[in-house]
Amino acid sequence: MALPLTHTRRSAVFAATALLLAGCTAAPMQDDPAATGPTMPQSSASGEPTAAPSSTPSTPSRTLSVNTSGDILWRPGLYEPAQQPDGSYDFLPQIESLTPFVQQADLAICHHEVVIQADGGPYTGYPRFRSPKESVDALAEVGFDACTTASNHTNDGGFAGLVRTLDTLEAAGLETAGTWRSREEAQMPDLMTTEQGVVVGIVSQTYALNGIPSEPGTEWSVDLLDPDKAIADAKKAREAGADVVIYHMHAGDEYTHIPNAEQEEVATRVATSGAVDLIIGQHPHWVQPIDRIAGVWVIYSTGNLMTSMEGETPGTHDGAMVQVDFTETPEGGFEVSDLTWAPTYIVTRWNDPTGATDPRVLLIPDELADPKKAATMDPDLRARLEASAARTREVITRRISQGLTERTAADVRAGRTQG
Repeated sequence: MALPLTHTRRSAVFAATALLLAGCTAAPMQDDPAATGPTMPQSSASGEPTAAPSSTPSTPSRTLSVNTSGDILWRPGLYEPAQQPDGSYDFLPQIESLTPFVQQADLAICHHEVVIQADGGPYTGYPRFRSPKESVDALAEVGFDACTTASNHTNDGGFAGLVRTLDTLEAAGLETAGTWRSREEAQMPDLMTTEQGVVVGIVSQTYALNGIPSEPGTEWSVDLLDPDKAIADAKKAREAGADVVIYHMHAGDEYTHIPNAEQEEVATRVATSGAVDLIIGQHPHWVQPIDRIAGVWVIYSTGNLMTSMEGETPGTHDGAMVQVDFTETPEGGFEVSDLTWAPTYIVTRWNDPTGATDPRVLLIPDELADPKKAATMDPDLRARLEASAARTREVITRRISQGLTERTAADVRAGRTQG
């Protein structure tokens, strides 16, 4: 996990500095492995941030590891078990299994799909999701550094809910990308700087807003899918100093392992533009294949990271976390050196063979590698974890198998988990 990332989008000083950095271009993506950690931006004697130096023959190449994962869709089935006797909420037990893989990354990005509700609620589920603020505290404690916030539920709480969500995430130390509180924010790139001085730009868009339009005068607060605007915003991020640019799209058909035509078209347009280094996505709630277009890795969907969906529907319980490692080239650009994915499984009262009612998401390889947990694990639960991993493996590698590394229990036991 990184130290608190520097979110330079909101810095007027950085905006001025960025003009001096214009002209940076993306390095072409290639096939092979590496990684490392976030920090505060470098400053000049005057206190103003300065651009991180490019590597030279006398300095080691910088690296970057990015962790992306599935939808975080808090529901009443999660609120109720998290409620404490004093009325507060504790969501950490539901997601703490994810900690080892999340904290391994320099930049761990969650996808926060729902709106944070004001204290006292009401806390609601479908069709308009409004979750307790303590859910954000758990994400920060596990080690997430940032969250994308553009989704079809962005406007579930109106503009006030959008602002409250951003304020709550940032108060917990999580950076944000994809929604904005002002026109000025919307016009500035979402940039984050890691410990090694690697500047990451994130462009985030959603396919729809569930028929809830942005309030008059706030149309700039979230972007709908638009590959031309995505490309333009990616270039703007590059000109503002981004070493690596990530495009995030909340898109696709729900409950299918197959990317739809819109996902494929938008990904192809953005990837072939040469403006981005990685494409990530959510929304289908089922895992979809990882692909590579024009040298750019495309992670269409990693299923659900944490939610509570009724019934024994394996697709909504299966998920994946993916770490993408970048290494700086001698020319100063960055290329992907390795992709490592880990299967996850959501256990709720609907599918827990032990009869437990506490919902939780399990990082499968780490759960199976832990000798204490393995010794007491219910055999039926173990079988379900192994079956879930097998289903996810088949889908994730359906299009491309070379260049993908699976995080396994054997690797965790042997300590072979770093990129």
